[in-house]
Amino acid sequence: MDKTSQNKNLHDAKRAKKDEFYTQLADIEAELKHYTHHFKDKVVHCNCDDPRVSNFFHYFSYRFEPLGLKKLITTCYKNQNLDLFSQNDAEKAIYLEYSGTEREGGVPKVADIGIKRLKGDGDFRSAECIDLLKQADIVVTNPPFSLFREYVAQLIAYQKKFIIIGSLNAITYKEIFKLIKESKIWMGYGFNGGNAYFKTPNVRDFAEGVYNKETGLVKFRNVGWFTNLDHSKRHEKLILYKKLHARRIPKIR
Repeated sequence: MDKTSQNKNLHDAKRAKKDEFYTQLADIEAELKHYTHHFKDKVVHCNCDDPRVSNFFHYFSYRFEPLGLKKLITTCYKNQNLDLFSQNDAEKAIYLEYSGTEREGGVPKVADIGIKRLKGDGDFRSAECIDLLKQADIVVTNPPFSLFREYVAQLIAYQKKFIIIGSLNAITYKEIFKLIKESKIWMGYGFNGGNAYFKTPNVRDFAEGVYNKETGLVKFRNVGWFTNLDHSKRHEKLILYKKLHARRIPKIR
């Protein structure tokens, strides 16, 4: 392997680590309870999730029958080992398809469902992952923050419904702002108190107070849920209390 390829691999691995934020089940439950009527007879795809450790898989597999799902598909990036924090060092990845049939005592087990191996690394932009995406009706996940523009563009291109987590700074991205103006994407209900808590392997990047040693969680205040599924909060009447001056309008990047 030449030096350029080595540097690219190191950069990709570093970026993957920086993008690893594992969503808490309580946060998933708090947001998705507002969309339950959308899931009946639908194929749900979590395409940034290792089903063996993902709380998104946990949520949908345990509620498969109550939600009336047709199928659940999950894929992960560069991981074949059972590890909460992917090492991103496997050239191939795994995926899972669950149709609600492999259950023991009403609780699905990954081992019973059966892990399948992808031919490639599980990148959501790869041809085989796009083939899985095409099967989906609704995509629900926490995608890589650094690839948010590209990730949303793909969902729009394939006309998918979605509920995803992203940085609130994304509102100022010209690509995302355009979609908001065109009512093709809007905000979800949001995290309790505006605080989101994630598990992450790169805790050294966060100051004390942001990273809690007791819980092992990192607190974010600048993230939210983005969706194109209708919900009641979207129709609440806004109470305007001041005028917006031109100099205070955020710049679109």
